[in-house]
Amino acid sequence: MLRVTNLQAFYGKSHVLHGVDLDVKEGEIVALLGRNGSGRSTTAKAIMGLVDCQGSIVWKGQESLGHKTFEIAHLGLGYVPENRDIFPKLTVHQNLLLGQKRGKRNPRWSFEDMYRLFPRLQEREHTEAGVLSGGEQQMLTLCRTLMGDPDLIIIDEPTEGLAPKIVELVAEYLQELRKRGVSVLLIEQKLTIAMRISDRCFVMGHGSIVFEGTPEQLRSNTDIRKEWLEV
Repeated sequence: MLRVTNLQAFYGKSHVLHGVDLDVKEGEIVALLGRNGSGRSTTAKAIMGLVDCQGSIVWKGQESLGHKTFEIAHLGLGYVPENRDIFPKLTVHQNLLLGQKRGKRNPRWSFEDMYRLFPRLQEREHTEAGVLSGGEQQMLTLCRTLMGDPDLIIIDEPTEGLAPKIVELVAEYLQELRKRGVSVLLIEQKLTIAMRISDRCFVMGHGSIVFEGTPEQLRSNTDIRKEWLEV
């Protein structure tokens, strides 16, 4: 579904990604793990056309590298950045409305779905998004992206700073996506969540992929975990 090959990315003269190879198949959750500064967020931004990069990014058989971000989104990729981009002066409902793609026939997701997954959003439906808690804003960002009905969603640190109860809600949400046929590229530091719900894991270090395998294989590989994941 998504195949990234020999991806090189740059911030000005800084060479950040060094030949990243990864793939996400239809209907699977893939975790992209690593310490801060390892290149995980840059990989997500490169896939979405937000940084200068070279290599190949093939989405559903079509080369998407070089496309503008809005064009990539219209191809069916959704992106939830780590900074929880919401429109603070718009209500929860208005934020969700902005996520919809016009002219999309028979979308998989509705407002009712969003409010069923996160009842707290329904309670705050007419509240300005800027006064929501951090957890509520994260829920809103996730749901707004989903309202665009992507086939693959890239989610950067969705559980950062959230209470344990909300973290569990996010995990359930991601599993619900998989049930509905949406693929997920999950960028996460909390290994317990990522290892529990993902089908495969990639580990990044210094802008390169240093491990690829199942959660079980990563659990048994103490060398990789010590060198690239554990503090």
